[in-house]
Amino acid sequence: MSPTLEAERATGAGEGDAAPIPLAERSPITAAPTARPSPSRLASLDAYRGFVMLLMASDALGVSLAARHFKESRVWQFLAYQCDHVQWVGCALWDLIQPSFSFIVGVAMPYSLASRRARGQSFQRLLAHALIRSLILIALGVFLRSMHSQRTNFTFEDTLTQIGLGYPFLFLLAWTRPRTQALALVGILVGYWLAFAAFPMPRPGFDFASVGVPESWPRLNGFAAHWDKNTNLAAAVDRWFLNLFPRPKPFAFNGGGYQTLSFIPTLATMILGLLAGNLLRSDWRGALKFLTFLIGGCAGLAGGYALDHFGICPSVKRIWTPAWVLFSGGWCCLLLATFYLFCDMAGWRRWAFPLTVVGMNSIAMYLLADGARGFVVESLRIHFGPNVFNFAGDAFADMVKMTICLIIFWLILWWMYRRKIFLRI
Repeated sequence: MSPTLEAERATGAGEGDAAPIPLAERSPITAAPTARPSPSRLASLDAYRGFVMLLMASDALGVSLAARHFKESRVWQFLAYQCDHVQWVGCALWDLIQPSFSFIVGVAMPYSLASRRARGQSFQRLLAHALIRSLILIALGVFLRSMHSQRTNFTFEDTLTQIGLGYPFLFLLAWTRPRTQALALVGILVGYWLAFAAFPMPRPGFDFASVGVPESWPRLNGFAAHWDKNTNLAAAVDRWFLNLFPRPKPFAFNGGGYQTLSFIPTLATMILGLLAGNLLRSDWRGALKFLTFLIGGCAGLAGGYALDHFGICPSVKRIWTPAWVLFSGGWCCLLLATFYLFCDMAGWRRWAFPLTVVGMNSIAMYLLADGARGFVVESLRIHFGPNVFNFAGDAFADMVKMTICLIIFWLILWWMYRRKIFLRI
């Protein structure tokens, strides 16, 4: 899991300044950021961000744990599948959280730059701010991953650090025209695909257990094996890179298959968001923007599926393959289109207020969910007894626990919202 964003308040992963909205302030879709009056916020972006943050903070409401008590129920098993990450190839709802974080960072970037330039900030100052923000995100990601370790856990595959590593490049691209941004996107996808395809696959007799791949693991076949778990290019890079840092023992593999080098295709996801942000700030009619998102979303889904289906590139979220960039990016476009339709085109915003409260203070929600959940749970048990979560039965105890925690977190953010307290990076 993880977070990000740039719009007025950063979300769990990354941006923190203004995330204005297009209505009052338009700019040609082909133009680089220009100084203009401070724009208003984009309601759909706050709602989308809030939706993603609530998903992350909910910890799936313990659905997967409850589903273990209902193994014969197709409904419970379907919900359990959607509330967890897929093993390797494929996609579930839970796998779309991190891409949405990254995508929203890109969407918010043009608005943040416009807001800051309207306040007279120079390129040099903005660049310095982007670099500092990048370092903070990386440091925060390492800190949160080290909370339950005996020493600093130098790992760079979580959402915060992934966005932090790519953020300076996204900032520089935001000053170019959309055509340049699109070319950068294509270059990253093609170049990353070629690098993996050229990396040699394991030879016959290779000990897969030595890199954390058990005998029962459903390994990929044929050309797709270039993207198999812990035997790919990014895994080899991490066996060199992560051992440059002090560790209790040499790094051999990541148990989940996640890799540092994934920040490169994650940058591609952010560029998709950047292109979407440029479109939102353009002077195109709202209906045309909505239609473009729909077409782009469907094209992304089709492209990612085709690459996976024909064995050209498997769609793997854990190593952020080019096929995954397209497939998840398609879902991000469709989700943004939905929120844009209801919140900004139709003007129906009251229903999204609970999401907006979270979306405008996403960094706070990220920190609460990642660092305060254990404290809240133990405090409730201390004051209300060890069985405080069992009133609905043992099967639903985890669901009750996660739901109560989520409500408490939201109430804290609502209190902050009413007092205009927003955490930024």
